[in-house]
Amino acid sequence: MDRILLGHGSGGKLMHELIKTHFSPAFGIEGAGDSAFVDVPQGRLAYTTDSYVVTPLFFPGGNIGELAVNGTVNDLAVAGADPLYLTCGFIIEEGFLLSDLQKIIASMSAAAGKAGVKIVAGDTKVVNKGKADGIFINTSGIGVLQNNRSIAAAKIKAGDAVIVSGELGSHGVSVLAERNGLTFDPPVVSDTRALNGLVSAMYGASPDIHFMRDPTRGGLATTLKEAALESGLCIRIRDQSLPVPPGVKGACSLLGLDPLFVANEGILIAILEHAAAAAVVKAMKGHEHGKHAAIIGEIADAPAGMVLLETAVGGSRIIDMLQGEQLPRIC
Repeated sequence: MDRILLGHGSGGKLMHELIKTHFSPAFGIEGAGDSAFVDVPQGRLAYTTDSYVVTPLFFPGGNIGELAVNGTVNDLAVAGADPLYLTCGFIIEEGFLLSDLQKIIASMSAAAGKAGVKIVAGDTKVVNKGKADGIFINTSGIGVLQNNRSIAAAKIKAGDAVIVSGELGSHGVSVLAERNGLTFDPPVVSDTRALNGLVSAMYGASPDIHFMRDPTRGGLATTLKEAALESGLCIRIRDQSLPVPPGVKGACSLLGLDPLFVANEGILIAILEHAAAAAVVKAMKGHEHGKHAAIIGEIADAPAGMVLLETAVGGSRIIDMLQGEQLPRIC
């Protein structure tokens, strides 16, 4: 048997064999209960959930499985939490190749191991052929906030520095290229990766980070606009400070896209006191996922709720949220 059958989601023998053969060994899950019992260190808990419907399922640099793990780990990490445990739910279309499912499961297991988290429970449903698009994955995650960490837009202050941890636009361009059979020189691969180790390095350099977020759908522009609106302050960024790799620049120029609005899956933005920014960037550059970290701007009092991009010729451009859906099914 090389494909998923409806019986694999029935709760009967086929489903138990699927879990026992594929999911349990990969994730180290013992038993078949619907809940997991885990030990959590003292502290405040952070909890998140997300669903992944990316198409295509496999793209340069990753696939839907590791994307699901890394995305959930990152949602916890940018909240200031140390990610500990994940659960995952699979909605699989009848006829889906078991070999592809095994690749996805293996990549999830590897991503969880690299991030230092454990997948402890899950669920599997199978729907009729034509009622889904291969496979959808939902993940939930729990983490613990140590040392009274607090991340909130309300903590942002005028004079704070704005930092981005890496290059912009790689994930969106990678998925778009695979979806449409395009190739670019240099090639563009997704930046999907877990950022909790990078966040730990940042906290090692400064314990007082005011705000963090990962700019996924809607890109850097949308995330910064959200921060400006939530804080009631103005974010000023410099065009020449933005780390955009050559492949993304070329692809965006060819396709009429703006790298500021293209999705990312392996970078974060951080806002903190300007006095600590250089030390934090130095710590980030010492981590494998922060080699392209840069200070890209500052916080100002006015105009309130605005994001302004200072151009290379000395002008400024208003940056707003992404209007509509630039690239659907990107994560």
